[in-house]
Amino acid sequence: MTTSIPTVLILGAQGRLGQAVTAAFAAAGWHVRGQSRRPEARWPAGVESVLCDALRQEEVMRAARGVEVIVNALNPLYTEWERLARPLAASALAAAETSGGTLMFPGNVYNFGKHLPPRLAAATPEIADTPKARIRIEIERQMQAAALRGVNSVVVRAGDFFGGTGRGAWFDLVIAKSLAKGKLVYPGPIDLVHAWAYLPDLAQVFVCLAERRGELQGAQGFHFGGHAVTGAELHKALEQACGRTLKLGNLPWSIIGLMAPFAPLMKATLEMRYLWQRPHALEDGPLRALLGKLPHTPLPEALAKALADLQQNP
Repeated sequence: MTTSIPTVLILGAQGRLGQAVTAAFAAAGWHVRGQSRRPEARWPAGVESVLCDALRQEEVMRAARGVEVIVNALNPLYTEWERLARPLAASALAAAETSGGTLMFPGNVYNFGKHLPPRLAAATPEIADTPKARIRIEIERQMQAAALRGVNSVVVRAGDFFGGTGRGAWFDLVIAKSLAKGKLVYPGPIDLVHAWAYLPDLAQVFVCLAERRGELQGAQGFHFGGHAVTGAELHKALEQACGRTLKLGNLPWSIIGLMAPFAPLMKATLEMRYLWQRPHALEDGPLRALLGKLPHTPLPEALAKALADLQQNP
């Protein structure tokens, strides 16, 4: 008796999370369809290229025919969230509803508002007191409403990304930017815990959950603990990874504040400052109960690999 190979559609497969998830599913033996709107996109061996515009629902629905899983790895720039996050999520949800595939979505900690508590569990109240919190909560509630129509979905909530190819996250744009000069720039007090997710580990979690999709009916949500460390602990681990002493510097928030009224990116960055002023970590007990031991690359090793990725993809 032969077992058919399952198919996954990765939306935003050329993005940072998308590339990590594409590699993880391919390595696990899945047939991978990688969506991009760029005809010049390059793909790993065995990945089926799907050229379509993720904002066009009919194109995404067509791309999703016959798939078991859809991963929504579409992630607009900070400055484009208000305009693009909802319609992109709507395309992914429509594709899941018409194909019957399980929709997987990377969540974050925005849902818990400006005054998020230090321990974030699945039952932690969501507070829509920032623009991005409102958008995230709305998207996830639409997924929950779709469950009443038979759409299965899984949100995997994680901390800030590091590792993998591509740029655009706090780690590479701020923290690692001046490491070659012997300086680590940290955006907040170094004694506060901050949640991080090493992308190759998180991608493995997506695969593990996809392979258990038959047990995950309706709208499900899990937290991935990743690395919850203080700035001081990250500093020490980065010194290990770099093999040198690193001077600690601060992000010039006052300058960012002065620029914010005139620069959309600075304004969007300033809106996220609260995440560096509040200690927070994700509790992943339910995820461990389902999957057992979770992927967890030791922090110095993960940081060394992340820095090597940045050097290879400047």
